[in-house]
Amino acid sequence: MPEPFEPRIVAFFCNWCTYLAADLAGTSRMKYPPNARVIRVMCSGRLDPQFILKAFADGADGVLIGGCHPGDCHYQEGNYKCLRRFNLLKRVVKEMGIEDDRLRLEWISASEGDRLRTVMIDMVEKVRALGPLNWNASLEEVAVS
Repeated sequence: MPEPFEPRIVAFFCNWCTYLAADLAGTSRMKYPPNARVIRVMCSGRLDPQFILKAFADGADGVLIGGCHPGDCHYQEGNYKCLRRFNLLKRVVKEMGIEDDRLRLEWISASEGDRLRTVMIDMVEKVRALGPLNWNASLEEVAVS
């Protein structure tokens, strides 16, 4: 009997807010699925869209971006830059055949460990319902035809 599908999620978290929320959730012993691999970035505005596409190309079933709330960025306007890039990237990945629920942006401050837990549970459930991405297989089919 095959094992149930467990999604692989890559999470890019801002060093000053969302990463600290993940730390708070951990030290508070909040339970959430261990499906995400967290990559700490200094600011969500420094996240290059190529990193997200590379994550999908390398087998991620979903990508979560976490940053400071708008107006609270330690680098003044980094999260606004992230939001502009995210909106453009969302259109690009949709054109590539990747469902909307596989890419997500959330503003989570350092004191919101419970919010991080809720977002992680919701993201894992949505991606699990979508099933594996199999993006490379669909790219090969396009290349052949």
